[in-house]
Amino acid sequence: MNSAFWRRVVGAFTILILAFLSSCTDTLERSEVVYDNDFSNLDLAGFENGKLFIFQNDTIAGFYHNEEVSVQLENLPSHNMLKVTTEILIHDSWDGNPEDGVSGPDYWFFGLDNTEIFRTTFSNSPCESTFCLYQSYPNSYFRQNRPKDGAIQTNLPGLCLFGAFSNYTTRYRIEEIIPHSNNSVKIFWNSELRQEENPNPACDESWSLARVTVEAFVVN
Repeated sequence: MNSAFWRRVVGAFTILILAFLSSCTDTLERSEVVYDNDFSNLDLAGFENGKLFIFQNDTIAGFYHNEEVSVQLENLPSHNMLKVTTEILIHDSWDGNPEDGVSGPDYWFFGLDNTEIFRTTFSNSPCESTFCLYQSYPNSYFRQNRPKDGAIQTNLPGLCLFGAFSNYTTRYRIEEIIPHSNNSVKIFWNSELRQEENPNPACDESWSLARVTVEAFVVN
């Protein structure tokens, strides 16, 4: 068989592969922002355990230490996916991944309804060649990344224990797209922070919500 024959065979096979791949590609048919709150309007409608305070001249929701905060959204438009974007502030001495049960791991997680979607760790620790407390973010736990990897802002002072020091509050933007079709949803956030030797653990490690955005998608 000559080379022309094989070229036709390869060409036909390539067309079949491309057709298969294109048939498996999801198409975003509609998107709608159904919730967007940066808390500047003091709006905590739908929140459970919502509380507000001022940090660096901005109104944010927090601060939290090993306690769940959630928001209930009703009357969502028809959809089959939700995109949840959370901007969080990680305050003070988060230690990331140590598994000693005393100083870590320092988990943060969120979910929809009764299902946890994403769990990770954060570290505000200085990282030197001889000592580094790694975090999992921007991956889920357990991955080893350098402190503050994936952050969108790192130059903020701490909130409480390290309030007089710069670089002890770190801002992150976390985006997840989740299958969902009900006309209501409960979004929750929480942490499991460890600092067994500190008499005031909430002052040593805490977190806040700076913005929450929810988009409803129709994907086919």
